Amino acid sequence: MSMVTIPGMDVHSVVDLRGQIQVIFGPMFSGKTTELLRRIKRYQVANHSCMVIKYEKDNRYDTDGVATHDRQSLRASACSVLNDIRKKAIDYSVLGIDEGQFFPDIVEFSEEMASLGKTVIVAALDGTFQRKAFGAVLDLVPLAESVVKLNAVCMHCFKDAAFTKRLGEETKVEVIGGAEKYMAVCRDCYQFSTVQQVLAGAPIRGSFH
Repeated sequence: MSMVTIPGMDVHSVVDLRGQIQVIFGPMFSGKTTELLRRIKRYQVANHSCMVIKYEKDNRYDTDGVATHDRQSLRASACSVLNDIRKKAIDYSVLGIDEGQFFPDIVEFSEEMASLGKTVIVAALDGTFQRKAFGAVLDLVPLAESVVKLNAVCMHCFKDAAFTKRLGEETKVEVIGGAEKYMAVCRDCYQFSTVQQVLAGAPIRGSFH
């Protein structure tokens, strides 16, 4: 098949401007960051210039990089507002953003970078511990070329888990933590079990279908 070209147009510039947004959703412990790093490493093997961006308040496992719960890591640039590193991001062809739900400008930044020809990969919680939309990150869905939602394993009954349950009594949305603060749970365990039952491994109230 022959390709139609427009006089005066650089064919390579068309390829360079094929930006896209990829979104990886899921609850805590579903492997979102692991999948983000896997994709970034895949682009690195293909000699793409890659930049990983982390939320600067998240230093649970690594102060200088993005790290998974099992300590896989890549070096990353940290910020609280993505626009603060816009000038640096322009120099890369692939941008990986971890904990995307925490960035207030995640939608605007991702759309701008994709429009400039960048591949933007966002790993984020889709819902809070109250099962409500987390920040503005769900607004990426109609703008993205690819959206996946990963499941974890329910830490109470071992079914597929789509939700995150907070173990403490804190009520504010942004409370950064790992297994000491959160559990991945299925629908039944989220609705019918109390935090005390989950911690004790007691049977939940209600029946499975």
